[in-house]
Amino acid sequence: MERWGMLTLTEIAEEPRVLTYRVNLRDGAELVLRPLTHADTERLAGFLCGLSAESRRYSTFDGYDFAAARELCAAIARYDKLRLVLEEPASGGIAGLFEFSLAITAGDIARYRAAGVHITETTDCRFGPTLADAYQGRGVGTLAFPSLAEVVRRLGRTRIILWGGVLADNVRAIRFYEKNGFRHVGSFTDQNSSRSLDMMLDLP
Repeated sequence: MERWGMLTLTEIAEEPRVLTYRVNLRDGAELVLRPLTHADTERLAGFLCGLSAESRRYSTFDGYDFAAARELCAAIARYDKLRLVLEEPASGGIAGLFEFSLAITAGDIARYRAAGVHITETTDCRFGPTLADAYQGRGVGTLAFPSLAEVVRRLGRTRIILWGGVLADNVRAIRFYEKNGFRHVGSFTDQNSSRSLDMMLDLP
């Protein structure tokens, strides 16, 4: 497989086309996977506002309105996060948001160490996907995942862990992760007394 040089978040922000991919759906429709840009604030707000209560329960966002969207767009290349959107070319609407964090928390390190796994910011990144309700259960995430894995490689990482784990009752998400090669590492109880699972994927 061809390898590229490691990209920085600043380079991606300055030239988003370096991480732009086309995702062909089974019905013949095409979506574009690309980095979030500053021009996406209104479209991202529409995406966040449109998420159902169930989708919000499973997601990791601090809010679901214009202010939250503006904050996410303002954070581009400022911290350790890379966010990509899945865009409908015809309407310009956002069908999904995929978040990567290049920082590993002390809690992550401790939980994985207890399971016998050593994770570091050199090799690992955290991943959190969210799809619009209309695109859930249609295999969209699985079709986009090879491109998402390539994004991780181009960031210089070789392993993906879940951002905050996955709630144990989120059966659809767990099935998605398992289908795409993630393995179970352990479980933990979060601050809301909900049981979550840690899962990880080693990239070939």
